Amino acid sequence: MFNTILIVDDEIVTRTLLSSYLKKNGFIVSEAHDGIEMHSILEKKEINLVLVDIDLPGDDGFQLTRHLRSQSDIGIIIVSSKTDSIDRIVGLEMGADDYVTKPICHRELLVRIKNLFWRLNAYSKLSHRENETIKEMQVIHFNGCSFDISRRQLKKDNNAVSLTKAEYELLLAFTLNPNKVLTRDRLLNLLTHRVDAPNDRTVDVLVRRLRNKIESVPKEPQVFITVHGEGYMFIGG
Repeated sequence: MFNTILIVDDEIVTRTLLSSYLKKNGFIVSEAHDGIEMHSILEKKEINLVLVDIDLPGDDGFQLTRHLRSQSDIGIIIVSSKTDSIDRIVGLEMGADDYVTKPICHRELLVRIKNLFWRLNAYSKLSHRENETIKEMQVIHFNGCSFDISRRQLKKDNNAVSLTKAEYELLLAFTLNPNKVLTRDRLLNLLTHRVDAPNDRTVDVLVRRLRNKIESVPKEPQVFITVHGEGYMFIGG
């Protein structure tokens, strides 16, 4: 069950009011005033979601977000007094799932938290089922490629092909669902580096990268097929 939240904010009034509101809505809430205290709490407690302010003493919210995302799949919502779209984009690129601005509308934040927890729960269940499937699979062959799932290795014509984490996860999602149309939203949900993207270009960019690395003629794809108006399909075999 996803219901534990850690608020990281050096403004005690903001932190206290938000904590009280979330507790009244059924969440288990912890508080930290900076990154050091945040890490201490994360070592002791199981936290599902971190609400982190950008302006903090020591490491700022962007730095903490980047560190958290590199270490785990924990939910992250950045809270900031900055309304510039650049800051929002940077936050999302650092790995945040969402970005909200101050003054905080508690009701809106509650909806965003519930939506994020729903996505995390859905991903957790899907990931468990697919992990069971992975255990039964070893190496997948397609288009002159061999994809060793357990070792996270891809070879094309017996030559090693490097994959980023996101590319590996997208390729894994495709190979676990051959000859099925997968929407961009579904593919985004299968990435552990979740992005609450302002548009669906994230998946398009990753698919293009895979095509460049795998397809014989990337501009005439035979493996990763675009299904217009729906998403993409992986043609295995």
